[in-house]
Amino acid sequence: MTEPVVRCEVDAQGIALVTLNRPQVLNALSRELLDLLAVTIDELGADPRVRVLILTGAGRAFCAGLDLKEIGAGRGSVGQQAAPVSGDPVAALEHFAGPVIGAINGAAVTGGFELALACDVLLASSQARFADTHARVGLASGWGLSQKLSRAVGIYRAREISLGGRWVSAEQAASWGFVNHVVEPSALLDTARALAADMLQAQPGMLQRYKSIIDDGFALPFGEGMALERQRARDFNSRVDAHDIEQRREAVREGNRRRR
Repeated sequence: MTEPVVRCEVDAQGIALVTLNRPQVLNALSRELLDLLAVTIDELGADPRVRVLILTGAGRAFCAGLDLKEIGAGRGSVGQQAAPVSGDPVAALEHFAGPVIGAINGAAVTGGFELALACDVLLASSQARFADTHARVGLASGWGLSQKLSRAVGIYRAREISLGGRWVSAEQAASWGFVNHVVEPSALLDTARALAADMLQAQPGMLQRYKSIIDDGFALPFGEGMALERQRARDFNSRVDAHDIEQRREAVREGNRRRR
């Protein structure tokens, strides 16, 4: 029996582990994989049990980008990156309301690099590395790499990475600021699950609300972002009951005692 090109597991805590599963071709993004990945993420986003999503790859690569062999044979399309249509996993990740942790297990190249940058937090195996080969293969980035990378590492480093097509190691990526932590390969998923579990200590609904204000504010000039935060804080905090705050404070103190 053929394995699905996307594997999905949801645990009792509400953590979804989504795995790109074409290891024989370094998880290259075929049309089938694009479609199933987008559908899977959308379905998880609509599932009230799921609060955090972890995205990783099977085998020795995270994702080698679009399946150029399929495209060259006329079976795929490069146009799906240009608009939020069926088969757009980056748009699906952007619409997922909760945190998305990228567990980057190996090479993340071009479209795979863009898929990684669509996550909210990046944890990388020491074997992970990143490259942007859009210019070398003659394709335009359409999932945000040309804009997100410069905002993450600065315009000069982004030019070096994308115009030079050079590999960036996991350690260099962490030094430059677009990877949060680098861990041993065997510890990658456990580290991702531990971070997800920490996130799940948030009050119901707060993960989505806080992610939203961080993302929406970041897209604005600083002054407008501050104004947006104040407005949303007034709207939300005016509905918070003092008794609820006291109960939550006690719950936090109890949790801290248990962790000692």
